[in-house]
Formats: sequence, structure tokens, C-alpha cells
Amino acid sequence: MARKKKEASVAGGGWITTYADMVTLMMCFFVMLYNPSEADPVQMAEMIAAISGDPIGGSISLSPGSLANLGNNINRMPSMERGRSLGPAARKAVSLFAPDIKANRIVLTSDERGLVITLAADAFFRSGSADIDIESVRDSLLRLAQFLSSDDLKGRRFRIEGHTDNTPTDPAAWPSNWELSAGRAVNILHYLSDFGVNEKQFSVAGYADTRPKFSNDTREGRAYNRRVDIIILDEGHF
Repeated sequence: MARKKKEASVAGGGWITTYADMVTLMMCFFVMLYNPSEADPVQMAEMIAAISGDPIGGSISLSPGSLANLGNNINRMPSMERGRSLGPAARKAVSLFAPDIKANRIVLTSDERGLVITLAADAFFRSGSADIDIESVRDSLLRLAQFLSSDDLKGRRFRIEGHTDNTPTDPAAWPSNWELSAGRAVNILHYLSDFGVNEKQFSVAGYADTRPKFSNDTREGRAYNRRVDIIILDEGHF
């Protein structure tokens, strides 16, 4: 009698369980390696806003600073760990300045110097003037003073930098853009002081049109270059 051929055995599905366990263990391993303190809080907020569809997310600039290579060297120094303490303050700034970011009055960036709060000069000052349009930006300055006086920034140093485009000033009002940029930075400090900040934590600088962020050849570029930067300095830049 002819023997019947054995039917080929069909592989079971037990391997799927083993594979799933391996993938889960690998995921846990990489989660353990991730250190959230090393993440840039401003960049994290931007990515979260982009994923969630937050309308203010696109107003946060993540461009590297012009001294990025220098920043890489500084971040290898012992001050790196201390500089990371700006993380909670940066996350607070993203939330606190949400109305100003949405209205394009304030832009938050992070570079090698620390956390940079950029005030759009066209929103804060009258054209060709260092006089602050206080009726329009009082709430923004109050929020800024509240933030700079918070416990998160206790003992920190701040620098206010004034910048202009390359359009000549009216000599009757300002001899040059140097005086205009410095005057705007000083007036921001005066208002912040009136609203409660400690002036001893600040330094002031005017750079005229020597540090543009964009080309002065276009109207849009000149508008971005007219600005006041308030920098919460990393300890490596005191």
C-alpha cells in the first residue's frame, strides 16, 4: 500500500509575540537614553506647535546665530550645565508671550548667547523715533517685565541691543543710526524699570545697522532689521 505524503506543516504565529517584545524593549532602551534637559526648549515648543497645528507656532524663529560655531565651543565648557537652567524660563516665555508672538510684536529665538526676545521696532516705536508707542504695547512690556523679574531668572544678566536698518536718520532728531539704536534700547530699559525690573541686571548696546538679520535691499528685510533684542545671557557670555 502506498504511503500518504505528510502534509507540510504550517508555521505558527508565535514569532509575532517575540518580535513585538523585542521592539518594545528597544523603544524602552532609547527612551531611557533620551535626556530631555539637553533639548532646546524653544525648538521643542516650535515642533510641538507645528504638530498640533498651533497658529502661533510659525512665529517662533529657530535660525542659528551668526556665532554658532563659537557657541559649539562654549557649550563644551563647564558652563553648559548651568546654561541648561534656562530651559524652564524658555518654556514659560513661549506661553507668556503667546499673544505677542501671534501679533508679530515679539519673536523668540535661541542661540549661542542664550534666549533672545526680539521686539519688532515698527510695533514698539514710531517711525524714525525712539519714543515708545506705550498705549499699544503697554501689556507687552508688562508681560516682559513680569518675565524678567521671575524667580526662574533670578541672578541672571540681561543685555538690551538696539538695531536699525541702513536708512539714514533725520539729523535734526538723531545724528546717526548709532544714536537711534542706543536710544531705543535705553528707552525699553526705562519702561521695564518703571514696571519693576532690576536695572542692575542689565547692560545696553546700540549696533545701528551693523548686524542685520536680513538684507537691507528689500522693504521686508529692513523691517526685520529694525528691532530691539533682549538677551537672557548664558553664563558663558556674561
